[in-house]
Amino acid sequence: MEWQLTILIIFGSLFVLMASGMFIAFCFMLINVVGVYLLFGGVSGLDQLVLSIYSTLATFTLAPIPLFILMGEVMFYSGLGTNVIDTLDKWMGRLPGRLALISVGAGTILATLTGVSISSTALLGSLLLPEMEKRGYKKPMTMGPIMGSGGLAIMIPPSGLAVFLGAIAEISIGKLLIAIIVPGLLMAGVYCAYIIIRCWLQPSIAPTYDVAPTPLSEKLVATVKHVLPIGVIIFLVIGVIILGVATPSEGAATGTLGVFILALVQRRLTMDVVKKSVNGTLMTCGMLFLVLCSAKAFSQILSFTGATQGMAEFAINLQVHPLFIFAGMQIIILILGCFINVDAIILLTMPIFMMIVSSLSFDRVWFGTISLINLEMALITPPFGLCLFVMKGVSPPGTTMEDVYKAALPFIGLQLLIMAAITIFPPIALWLPSLMVAK
Repeated sequence: MEWQLTILIIFGSLFVLMASGMFIAFCFMLINVVGVYLLFGGVSGLDQLVLSIYSTLATFTLAPIPLFILMGEVMFYSGLGTNVIDTLDKWMGRLPGRLALISVGAGTILATLTGVSISSTALLGSLLLPEMEKRGYKKPMTMGPIMGSGGLAIMIPPSGLAVFLGAIAEISIGKLLIAIIVPGLLMAGVYCAYIIIRCWLQPSIAPTYDVAPTPLSEKLVATVKHVLPIGVIIFLVIGVIILGVATPSEGAATGTLGVFILALVQRRLTMDVVKKSVNGTLMTCGMLFLVLCSAKAFSQILSFTGATQGMAEFAINLQVHPLFIFAGMQIIILILGCFINVDAIILLTMPIFMMIVSSLSFDRVWFGTISLINLEMALITPPFGLCLFVMKGVSPPGTTMEDVYKAALPFIGLQLLIMAAITIFPPIALWLPSLMVAK
């Protein structure tokens, strides 16, 4: 069977199952069961599938995923994020778009604790939207900055999706986690610049209002009490990896311990918080690991049938510049992001894309960083970006999905700008990993 027909059958069946509303992991697993039974000799093929699932999950490199998720759950349910937002509020003064800037600053800091865009978007929306509406902010300057900054949870460690991508695409997880730091901070800076410039040019979109002055001593005390401990946790996750003191798994463990201690010291670590955090972590990890083991078997089937090799050779043999092939891969991710969730996009694309990346001698960490920005964009890309629906859920009555879509579009444009910058200047992503001390 020609590889083109094989891909058509496999992916066609997969999209039909997904369109039926079946959970994504079950779609992949059903394809896997039928595939291994037909291709690997019946029952013996099913035995091979079980061994593949075990080998996929029985690896220490996946340990950061549940730990990062647990960090985010504890932060979310304990309410540690509210203290950070209050502290930023004291420092912001009367800058144009003040509350929108607070959402970006808070989203950047919360990204170092949550690692999950949905949680960050929900938290920022529930805390800041009522005040923004009260101050007369227009919808593009309320929902847009929250969705954009909520997505930074993917681009600033701890990022569970970065670990997931690294595991599927066989990219160094430690290097990928460090590589996304500078692009993530750059995105936050570009968001802030956009907000200030637009509010300066269009003052009615974010009316200024009187802010009671806060004594410097009060600002410093709040910073030391609420923001400085976050800096310590950031070091426990990221600093120990850069210095070569710990692996990503060990950094995730020290960071999680730091969040628990911080919640305990601030008297927010109740049994209810622990119970909800653990339950949330188990549910999310169960879903992710089921998807992960399905992905491994799926990639093996594609490889065995020759579909992966055929697609890779087709792309490599195109008489075009390699950057056009790179752009084509990113466009495919962008289009898929309009319709399916990011986990499915990774599973569908990376087994094929990474063979092309290796053949064209692209840097895997560089490619993974740009792909993560693209995947972040998928969360706010109409019509089915997941954070769009989260935003709608926490928005005031009367907010339509059209309002949410329009608010997201400028930030999609800014994310495309950052992707282009990293494509043209790879050191934006690769400089910091080059400083890592090998462990």
